Amino acid sequence: MTTHVLGDTTVLLGRSLRHVTRSLDTIITTVITPVAMMLMFVYVFGGAINTGSASYVNYMLPGILLITIASGIAYTALRLFTDLKSGIFERFHSMPITRSSVLWAHVLTSLVANLISLVIVLGVALLMGFRTSAGGQAWLAVTGILLLFTLALTWIAVLAGLTAKTAEGGGAFSYPLIFLPFLSSAFVPTATMPGPVRWFAEHQPVTSIVNTIRALFTQQPAGTDIWTALAWCAGILVVAYVFATAAYRRKVS
Repeated sequence: MTTHVLGDTTVLLGRSLRHVTRSLDTIITTVITPVAMMLMFVYVFGGAINTGSASYVNYMLPGILLITIASGIAYTALRLFTDLKSGIFERFHSMPITRSSVLWAHVLTSLVANLISLVIVLGVALLMGFRTSAGGQAWLAVTGILLLFTLALTWIAVLAGLTAKTAEGGGAFSYPLIFLPFLSSAFVPTATMPGPVRWFAEHQPVTSIVNTIRALFTQQPAGTDIWTALAWCAGILVVAYVFATAAYRRKVS
C-alpha cells in the first residue's frame, strides 16, 4: 500500500511541477512582494528603526522569509481549486490510484515551489548585505523550521482550496497570514509596542518562529522560543491536516 501511495504521489507530483515550471510567473509573483518589502524596510525605514542590530536586513530577514511562504501558499489553494473545477479530480479517482496521493502531490509541490522562492529571496538579501555566522547545523535547523512552517500553512491552503466557492476566495485566506508578521517581532522589537498590541505580538506564532530563526542566524541560544515555534507549527499542521482531509473526503465521497 505504501509503495502504491509513493508511486502515485511521485507521478502526480511530476505533473504539478511541470505546471509550475511552465508558469514561472507564479514564482516571480510570489517573490515580488517580499523583495519589495525588504527593499522598502531596509532602504526607506531601516535607518529610523532601532533594533540594536548591526544590520537591519539581518534583523528583518526571518520575517520576510515567512511572508514569502505566506505569499506562495495562495497558489497552492488556487491550483487545487482549479483542479477541482476542471474535473481532473474525478478523472483521477476513476483511475486505479490512491486518493490521498492527489492531495499529497499538491502539498509536495507547495514545498518545492516555496523552497525555490525562499532561495531567491535569500539571494536578494545577500546582495543587500545579509550576513550570518550560522554553521551547517544552524542552517539545517532554519531549513527544517521553514519547511515545517510551509507544510503547516500548505494544509491550511489545501483546506481553503477545497472549500472555496471562487478562485479569488481560494487565495484570499493568505492575506491575514501575510499581514501577521507585521504584528510580531519581525520588523521592530515588541518592547516598542503599546500594551495590548505587545501582548498579542508576543503570544502569536510568528514571533517565536522569527526569534528562533534570528537566534540561529546569529549563533545565539534560542531558549524556549524554539520549542514554542515547533509547538505552534506542529499544532497548526495537525489541526489543518485533520480539517483538510475531512473536507477532501466529503468532496470525493
